[in-house]
Amino acid sequence: MKDITLHASWFIKAPLTEVFTMMTDFEKFPEHFPKVAESVKVIKREGNFLEMDATVKSFGQHFPVKMKTQILPGKGFISDNESPKFGTSGHEELLLSEQGGGTMIDYTYQVAIHRPLLRIVAKPLIGWFSMKYWEKAVIDELRRKLEK
Repeated sequence: MKDITLHASWFIKAPLTEVFTMMTDFEKFPEHFPKVAESVKVIKREGNFLEMDATVKSFGQHFPVKMKTQILPGKGFISDNESPKFGTSGHEELLLSEQGGGTMIDYTYQVAIHRPLLRIVAKPLIGWFSMKYWEKAVIDELRRKLEK
């Protein structure tokens, strides 16, 4: 088991434009989502394509991550991420759609685990725990800041 696919969907009672704006303002992630992002710096931008250096927080540790991200105007983003220190890489998709007075967030992260030892605990640790943590750290913050 080298790869894990994480997937979840959430509903936010806020306009798609507001959710999109917050979720694609990467350099403000540390301000908006301090439990998961320590820093994000855009190092290259060509239209809707960005390359970023980030420091993320996970499992009580801080990890550098290189991100190659495409913003999908009004729809979300897709990103290929590398975290050599944590021993993972992945393809992330955050897609937004309007639905009944709010925004549906459809999130998928395909994670490749490069460290053999991490593979042993990967499914419960990365699979269940990380999605629950992401929901608390990101989705709950979106709800707190955007739902009226």
